[in-house]
Amino acid sequence: MDTRPLAILSAGGTGGHMFPAQALAEELLMRGWEVKLSTDVRGARFTKNFPDAVKIETVPSATFAKHGFIPKIKAPFLILAGLFVSLKGFWKHRPSIIVGFGGYPTIPALIASIFMSLPRIIHEQNGILGKVNQLFAKRVHLVACGTWPTAIPENIKHEHIGNPVRKEILDRSGSPYIPPGNHPMSILIMGGSQGAKILSNIVPEAIGTLPDNLLKYIRVSQQAREEDCQRVKSYYFSKGISCEVLPFFENIAFHLNEAQLVISRSGASSVADIGVVGRPSILIPLGSAIRDEQTLNADPLKKLRAATVITEQNLTVKKLNKAMLKILSSPENASKMAANAHKTVVLDATKKLADRVEEISGYNNR
Repeated sequence: MDTRPLAILSAGGTGGHMFPAQALAEELLMRGWEVKLSTDVRGARFTKNFPDAVKIETVPSATFAKHGFIPKIKAPFLILAGLFVSLKGFWKHRPSIIVGFGGYPTIPALIASIFMSLPRIIHEQNGILGKVNQLFAKRVHLVACGTWPTAIPENIKHEHIGNPVRKEILDRSGSPYIPPGNHPMSILIMGGSQGAKILSNIVPEAIGTLPDNLLKYIRVSQQAREEDCQRVKSYYFSKGISCEVLPFFENIAFHLNEAQLVISRSGASSVADIGVVGRPSILIPLGSAIRDEQTLNADPLKKLRAATVITEQNLTVKKLNKAMLKILSSPENASKMAANAHKTVVLDATKKLADRVEEISGYNNR
């Protein structure tokens, strides 16, 4: 019989939720825990790089935010089905703690933890609680905050933990930055699944119109939607620009390490990864974010002059081209931005969150 304490990590179907869950899983495994991930079909797409020792459990769930009458009617029944799956699993092997990372797939596990009076934590990556985390904030033992300050309702126990990042990123922490110059220069473009379209429309032309004395050294790694990849590649090839264009980069740590400049959405995990490695960036907050949390995520980098922030509303080829030129034509400025970016992150966030997991669960094997 396995006597190790069991942690259930529950995360929604986006990389922003799944990546910090992966980081915590890696740390807890090193501390002798058994770890299971509870997610949905969308979230399962991001589990390829989770440690093999993590058991992946896909549970039914749904969001009420989808348009249409039928999805809204189906949602409570799917959540109820997920609750029964979670309860059955928890009765069979009682977890020591549940950690929710946001997103509607966390609902069944968190409700089950309340029914069974299990220790529970939620981690909020952004500066504003997401809808699901708002729902459970008063029913957990701790709200661990990734961005500071985070808007938290009164009388809720919370703590600034920072955003955990995966081991592959931490291994590149503060890696030496090679400033722009008369040598090959890499530009990395990251856009979440919801926000890559506008980057595919604007970024290639902004890069392609850089001065020839810079352009001849540029190589590009760009995340794009599957339906846009060929179009983006064709543009770069027409300009003689070496490129790699994919819907998702499995080796993002390598690309961050190589980059002289990162152009990205300002999702919490992306901002944390950029800060840990320490690279100058141009951040474009997702305009459709209801709570405008990506603007808050970008603020620490903006305030320390580690990033240029361009709102989606103001994003044009000309404006982006000018922002890139300012960084790529000034090695000294780019180096300062890289150093400042590294100052914006909590490097031991994963360890701190794991410490709270052990404290709140009452287990300590160290």
